[in-house]
Amino acid sequence: MLSVELHAHSALSFDGRDPIELLLAQAEAVGLDALAVTDHDGIDASREAAERAPDFGLVGIVGSEVTSAAGHVLALDIEEGVPAGLPFAETLSAIHEQGGLAVVPHPFQRSRSGVAPNVTREALAGADAVEVYNSRLLTGRSNRRAARFARERDLPATAGSDAHIAEMVGQAVTQVDAAERSAGAIIAAIREGRTAVIGKRTPWRISLRQAAGGVERRVRSRLAGSF
Repeated sequence: MLSVELHAHSALSFDGRDPIELLLAQAEAVGLDALAVTDHDGIDASREAAERAPDFGLVGIVGSEVTSAAGHVLALDIEEGVPAGLPFAETLSAIHEQGGLAVVPHPFQRSRSGVAPNVTREALAGADAVEVYNSRLLTGRSNRRAARFARERDLPATAGSDAHIAEMVGQAVTQVDAAERSAGAIIAAIREGRTAVIGKRTPWRISLRQAAGGVERRVRSRLAGSF
């Protein structure tokens, strides 16, 4: 079984803090096998991280957290960025056209752009997998709902730290029974449901700090863009 972090953000994400070097170093330090950097609506950092991952003893997976019209979708093992703002079904199609894997993160958390409140359950079941454990939780209710939905629909389950600072990489990981230690084999195994999830809650003080830092960086970015 390989330990894989499928949901992490770098400094190139509007709400991320750290460069990819720190994310990769943390992934190596906590004994992960693979890392997907999933910045919001961008893949530049993820591409670079995937290229440099072998230097840290890791498998790199190119990905992005895409903002669909209904909410967020993780696009994994893609080659090009997926446009933001497309309807949910079109976002899935755009990912699939590249041969990528579409995973719905924190689907039942409205406050964090989860898609479930905005699409039918049939539409939601069109994803390839569901993130059933997101470490940035308060009560855990949304995670439990996601896990129940995945079981009911027989969808593969994943976990993600949703790390916005390097220290949180590896808080929640997907254990993948892959045929070999490669991005393609990892994605294939997830698609086939050969996964298990493990994780622990991000300390609430750190969650608040991550959220506050994201708001601050977003405001600074908007102000800089107005000049």
